[in-house]
Amino acid sequence: MIIPMNDDWNKPLDDDIFDLSTHLLHGLIHCNGFAHLLCINGHEGGSKHLCGRELMDLWDRICLSLRTRKITVEDASKKRSMELRLLHGVAYGHPWFGRWGYKFCHGSFGVKEHIYNRALEILSSLELEKIIQDFSDMDQYEELKKIVRYYRYLSETQLVTIKDLLRFMLTVKACFPAKRNSLLPTAKPADVMEKARPATRESLKIKPPMKEKSSKYRKFSTVVSHMDSRWPAKRLEFAADVIVSALKEKKEKDFKNGGMARQDVRDAARLHIGDTGLLDYVLKSLNNVIVGNQVVCRSVNPTTRILEYTVHDLDDDDKVSEPEKEILPPPPQAAAPVSGIDVYSDVLYLYEHVLLGYPESGLVELATQAVLDSKHFVKECSVRDDTEKLLTLFCQILPSFTDKEIDFKRDLPPGEIVVMPLNATVGELKQEAENALRDTYCMTEQFVVTEIKGLEESDDMDELAGTVQSGTEVGVRGSGIDLDTPLRYQGGSDTWMVRCECGATDDDGERMVACDICEVWQHTRCCGMEDADEVPRLFICSTCYVSLVPPKTEPAALRFDCSTAFLEWRH
Repeated sequence: MIIPMNDDWNKPLDDDIFDLSTHLLHGLIHCNGFAHLLCINGHEGGSKHLCGRELMDLWDRICLSLRTRKITVEDASKKRSMELRLLHGVAYGHPWFGRWGYKFCHGSFGVKEHIYNRALEILSSLELEKIIQDFSDMDQYEELKKIVRYYRYLSETQLVTIKDLLRFMLTVKACFPAKRNSLLPTAKPADVMEKARPATRESLKIKPPMKEKSSKYRKFSTVVSHMDSRWPAKRLEFAADVIVSALKEKKEKDFKNGGMARQDVRDAARLHIGDTGLLDYVLKSLNNVIVGNQVVCRSVNPTTRILEYTVHDLDDDDKVSEPEKEILPPPPQAAAPVSGIDVYSDVLYLYEHVLLGYPESGLVELATQAVLDSKHFVKECSVRDDTEKLLTLFCQILPSFTDKEIDFKRDLPPGEIVVMPLNATVGELKQEAENALRDTYCMTEQFVVTEIKGLEESDDMDELAGTVQSGTEVGVRGSGIDLDTPLRYQGGSDTWMVRCECGATDDDGERMVACDICEVWQHTRCCGMEDADEVPRLFICSTCYVSLVPPKTEPAALRFDCSTAFLEWRH
């Protein structure tokens, strides 16, 4: 399935249409339920109307409608040159595709799932105070302090780790102004870095200028239109209506006690909306906004020091009240604002200097590289539907006793889905399994099912009811597997071998080179070659080199040595 770029709709298809990576959406769904998302391009990729999230929602609905069983994707998503699998991995614990249920499938350069998870844990737990301390002798020290100080000033909760900071920045990127210097109060850096919240805000009761004055209210629908949210606009507006209803009910019952605490608003809205992430997102946006014919404001109660929300009817003569103006000191001196600065610029600064350029930390460097080397993700969907009166079985081909004598270097094809009525017989299951395997794989085009594991003693006329359960896997054996076909495996011929010192034993999609003596493939990166370097005409791996050169001889002629990277990773 291909959705071309906006300007290519009416153009004839070229011969290289399937090789292009510029389509808005390019996906492949096999008849056996396996699917691959090959490319997706939102606004960053040239889309004029649809963002990446909307395209992914479309792809997800298509896969759901066609009842796919497993969907794979190679994550190459970027935002302003930032690899989102690293940025979102640190901020949310999963890649950008994780919003739609995609999880780790396999990594490159020998990265396993436990290494990937550990790498995310290391990066996410970096404390902001420790980061600033480690950059104290670097040129980025002052800028990092400003960034941390600014977003702590805006946040209603403590920002302790880089995960907290990045998640907050990505949440509010479309809701706050971009002039960081103009919002910060003047204070000594030591005072600011003592606590998660600036000390000046606590002691002097300084409120962000956005809460001090406003000449007019904004409609919530307008605010929603500028949000980069994973929830649709109607869902956000519905949540806002629910919150306003809770505030109005509180106002009618207990008018004298003023506003409603944020936690109380959240608890009241949860009676109607179970998605707490949605409620938190909307609550952050409700300040001096119009929802229906009501105006929602928020402020910190000077007595309890708790953030409270209030609501009142919209009046043509109504102006924004300033109840705390008398306790506020004069507006702080503002530094000259820097034009063009936005949240993503600050995120990019943290990405480049903290995640990619952390000073003198081999652990952070290895963790970052492990996340970047994890590009392949998979989503597994349930194919069982309890509402249907049908049997859904996975028919897994098993090697016969003759086939067991052959050394299989890779796994046999995965199981195929067979859907049958509840009163189906053993013979009908054999026939359906045979048809499914013949239609799907070249090596089983002449396959004949002779027996089903666990049902060897059953007659072909016996019913399956009571012997197998829907959603389980059944093994089938038979004859006619073509073991000599070059299409025996998905990757083609099985004569090649991968054995790299990073631990990889199979083709992971990365650039490789084969030794001219043992013909074993290894990653060029692990052998010291840059991607821009040409592969030498004669390449000898380190193992073969040692066998050719006497042990006492200094291996000066050896150009590429994989052992260094291997030992560093193990340490």
